[in-house]
Amino acid sequence: MEQYQFSYQLVEGVDALSSSDASLLRSAQAATALAYAPYSGFNVGAAALLANGAVVQGTNQENASYPVGICAERVLLGNVAMQYPGQAIVAMAISYRSVKRSSDQPISPCGMCRQALVEFEHRTAAPIRLILGGESGQVMIVDSAKLLLPFAFSPRELNGR
Repeated sequence: MEQYQFSYQLVEGVDALSSSDASLLRSAQAATALAYAPYSGFNVGAAALLANGAVVQGTNQENASYPVGICAERVLLGNVAMQYPGQAIVAMAISYRSVKRSSDQPISPCGMCRQALVEFEHRTAAPIRLILGGESGQVMIVDSAKLLLPFAFSPRELNGR
């Protein structure tokens, strides 16, 4: 039987990160204050460092009709595509705060966001390093979004390339 495995790094908090990664995670943490999550109370913020040095943020935006809401990661990807066309994302930090539980564990993108991140990696021909952490606690670092979705649907399935 074949197995899929990948490596990731787990560090003890934001202070154990490089200054660049710590700054990006703090930007994602700050963005959670701008999330619109009146129904779940689960505010998510994302911040991306682009190849040109710019930092772009995104937050989740809920809707009373639940399927209409959009995750922070996809808001961020849209912001990057519109504001900086063609720019690769070097790293993306994702953080959260919740009114229902502590946010001291890393969270990872949902399946839909994983697919969107993998598509963005394909689009820019560059991996997106993920920095995943809450308001405190351990931080997980994954070298590429595609590691979280090894059997992603890709342009190859549509057109053979």
